[in-house]
Amino acid sequence: MDAGSRDDEWREDCAPRRVLELFATKWTSMVLHTLHARHGGAARTGVLQRSLPGISKKMLTQTLREMETSGLITRHVETVVPPAVEYRLTPLGERFVAPVELLYAWGRDNADALDALVPRRGSRRR
Repeated sequence: MDAGSRDDEWREDCAPRRVLELFATKWTSMVLHTLHARHGGAARTGVLQRSLPGISKKMLTQTLREMETSGLITRHVETVVPPAVEYRLTPLGERFVAPVELLYAWGRDNADALDALVPRRGSRRR
């Protein structure tokens, strides 16, 4: 946004802020990336949890619910005993995967620069 841009481009509900809101939880992009890159856009809860080291079951459930509310994924319950739940990327989720993958590629390409950053307090990075 340029310094001379219109005021409505800076309002609280502008598109850039809404995009950043999707990244408000640290796991949203990881779940999107994992669903897309490792599971072809769909996976059950247990499969996702095993694919995401460090996420608790509670945090995964919370993240999946938020992503469903946002319209990034859908929840499908299979009528078997016990019920099987599968999460699938929506068309919006598929569109959001593209910028996430760009960021992840940038991270891989610039790992040396990221390694040089001072870890934030509470970071698991060594």
